[in-house]
Amino acid sequence: MSIPEVLPSGARGSRVTLRTIAETAGVHVSTVSRILNNQLGDSQHTASPETVDRVLTVAAELRYTPDPSAKSLRTRRSSHIGVLVPTLTDIVLATIYEGIEDAAERHGYSTYVTNSLDNPVRRERQTATMLARHPDAMIFGDADFHSDFLERQRRKGVLFCLVSRRAEGFLSATTDDYRGGQLAAEHLLNLGLIHAAVLAGKPFASTAIDRTAGFVDTFRNAGHPIPKQLILYGTFDTAGGREAMQSILAAGVNLNAVFATNDFAAIGAMGALRDAGLVAGADVAVIGYNDVPLSASLPIPLTSIYSAHNQMGQEAVELIVKLLNGEKPASVLLPPTLVARESTLGVTAARAAGYSRA
Repeated sequence: MSIPEVLPSGARGSRVTLRTIAETAGVHVSTVSRILNNQLGDSQHTASPETVDRVLTVAAELRYTPDPSAKSLRTRRSSHIGVLVPTLTDIVLATIYEGIEDAAERHGYSTYVTNSLDNPVRRERQTATMLARHPDAMIFGDADFHSDFLERQRRKGVLFCLVSRRAEGFLSATTDDYRGGQLAAEHLLNLGLIHAAVLAGKPFASTAIDRTAGFVDTFRNAGHPIPKQLILYGTFDTAGGREAMQSILAAGVNLNAVFATNDFAAIGAMGALRDAGLVAGADVAVIGYNDVPLSASLPIPLTSIYSAHNQMGQEAVELIVKLLNGEKPASVLLPPTLVARESTLGVTAARAAGYSRA
């Protein structure tokens, strides 16, 4: 069918409403509402196929778009998900957010994101600002393992899950970071590298805690405990990795391997080794975590633990959708994998070739 030349009052030059469609199609407005809502999966309609076809045709030709605020009033949902991360300048977190956004759109939700910078005061303020916009749920990517922040949100009735970092007693989508630390340790031990240091990252982040624990436990169980002074905490960036590596080198300890719980910290460590006249992957093996795209393209390609960040973000949204549907889902733990490259494999190759810095 085609729209008549003379349309009902208000049909031209103004927002098309359900009443506009009803008057044009010659049906009751409640019929239009049932049919269009059914198209969105909200309810069942009882109209005849001919009526359904007529209403959908009119809606399409009038270029009708649903009013989000009206739907929100009806369903008591905003169709928004708020996301809080430490910083979006980090490629890992940006990739996680891409996964969140993709999955949210697939389920009919929009997302908005802000940064906490891992600052407790800013975290409180940014969360309050987001909650004032009445999202259906929140996704926190900046969980502090030791803080009561999450428990306070739960007591306030905020529906949320965690992503990237976990915290005891809260729903989350993460990588099995303890296993990732084990993989890093097993790789170095298999190469015969038993004198290791750890650039552990932020002490309040489960990513640092679990990766470090998996690595240290594996070395201890193999009979090579790592001295506490060789486990250094710092930031997840090149500056933090460089500073930590410089401190270890200044101590003059016997060292042939370094595990950094973040690729950028590992890159910083490689720079500190270079400045000290050492060659990463020949004198000292270096292994990172996350396997960011840059890792494979470095002058000395970096061995790293791969984590499926985009999938992690998507899994977080799936958890939220299940919560909104009244389900009680379990946390998601994605398996990590090790990607071996020259920064560790080069040590054994150098030995075989009789490499010597002298």
